[in-house]
Amino acid sequence: MHLNSTLSLYVSTVLIWGSTWYAIKLQLGVVEPEVSVAYRFAIAAVLLWAWCLIRKKDMQYTARDHVWMAAQGLFLFCANYAVFYAATGLVTTGLIAVVFSTIVAWNILFGWLFFKTPVTWRMILGAGFGFVGLALVFWPEVSHLDLRDDAAWGLTLSIIASMLASLGNMVSARNQFHGLPVLQVNAYGMAYGAAMMALYAWWTGLQFSWDGSVTYVTSLLYLAVFGSILAFGAYLTLLGRIGAGRAAYATVLFPLVALSLSVILEDYVFTSIAVAGVILVLCGNVLVLVKAEHFKAPNRQDA
Repeated sequence: MHLNSTLSLYVSTVLIWGSTWYAIKLQLGVVEPEVSVAYRFAIAAVLLWAWCLIRKKDMQYTARDHVWMAAQGLFLFCANYAVFYAATGLVTTGLIAVVFSTIVAWNILFGWLFFKTPVTWRMILGAGFGFVGLALVFWPEVSHLDLRDDAAWGLTLSIIASMLASLGNMVSARNQFHGLPVLQVNAYGMAYGAAMMALYAWWTGLQFSWDGSVTYVTSLLYLAVFGSILAFGAYLTLLGRIGAGRAAYATVLFPLVALSLSVILEDYVFTSIAVAGVILVLCGNVLVLVKAEHFKAPNRQDA
């Protein structure tokens, strides 16, 4: 019944988050990355709060609910970004994209651990296809990784950040299971996340500078409105509807959108290995998302 809307949520998540990679690149320069993240989620929180108040949404929740909303903000809108930015200075963004795709496996594992979500062979095989495919797409970065230098620490940080993001997915799933609406929880969660990121930036001595250029302001607003409000809203709704394992596969597919934008904006050239990787990712996408019934052979009555 929700097939069309579910597909729309999935496509929106992939396209928007796939385009945010380039927008994030436009943020680098004058403002510290962690400070930009605080700005991003603060703007998103203000806009979400305004929308909720205009729509007369219920914003009254218990102290226990606030603890869980703060936990979602910590894992999903703060901690994972802080750790990923630390890793960015040690390894290439292409490799980080490969590592982040392991969130599929973490979601499957944590979903089974916390919610007893069934794990099927298709989910495991599809995730495996995705990992191998992305490794081929980003093979130059993967092949040049030297575990004897700082790259090993960067790889470790990237894995930790992926786990933190997955834990944020689990908290969101828990909040939805207990009837907390995605829109209001995101409004509170992004406010908590922005506040915690700002405190982190202040504690580490970062400067709260500002870049008034059109490029910075436009990319910041894009990340706040599209990358935060719309994409997270779509993704977390998708998570509650089809499960963390299937929803997380969007994080395997959106790096390919980013790669396609690089062809247009950054003169990236596809190699035969990269094309093979794209095909593997798409095959894995089908295995993870399509229900098992579609793979069954017709019985005698259907033939």
